[in-house]
Amino acid sequence: MPSLRDEQKRLTRARIIDAARQLFAAQGYSGVRVDDIAAAVGCSRATFYLHFTGKTEVLRAIAEQSTLPSVMRFYDDLDRVLDNGSRAEFAAWMTRAIGWFFEHKELLPAWDEATAVEPEFRAAARAGISALSDRMTSYLSRWPADRRDEARLRIELLVAQLERFFTRWAMQGTIDVSAERAAEVLTDIWFPALRAP
Repeated sequence: MPSLRDEQKRLTRARIIDAARQLFAAQGYSGVRVDDIAAAVGCSRATFYLHFTGKTEVLRAIAEQSTLPSVMRFYDDLDRVLDNGSRAEFAAWMTRAIGWFFEHKELLPAWDEATAVEPEFRAAARAGISALSDRMTSYLSRWPADRRDEARLRIELLVAQLERFFTRWAMQGTIDVSAERAAEVLTDIWFPALRAP
């Protein structure tokens, strides 16, 4: 059973993560300082640094805690969808993917910003994208061994296009289309592009 001190540490860490999530969502990555996070929690900088090395590590903890598990499940599901070869199921997956982006919309700008300015976060983002293709074992197994890098690249390009589309469409408003129409067109592009040879 954890001691009272261990429980207090766990609660403080959770409060730091929660406060940072809210601040990153409201102000982006660069707009938030460690002092802002500590003030929102009501703790000192020293207490913050007992739990995290900096705001990059907090953002990574947010991703690992809430975003990464759900996105991994999405790509497990895509592996299953591609196994059965149904265009209709792929279109349904695409609609769910757009819904996932809506669900996580508030933190996407902070992640993009951190990826652009923090080499450490960039490496973590790269590892996360690689992990998505690595999870799609059934899909990868249908590709000849000498073309598996191409299969991984196709998955990574899908991830990149979905992220950029969503940013331009739902966040910047520079693409004018309904979610339903976007899912249809993205299905037209990606369903044939992801077929194994």
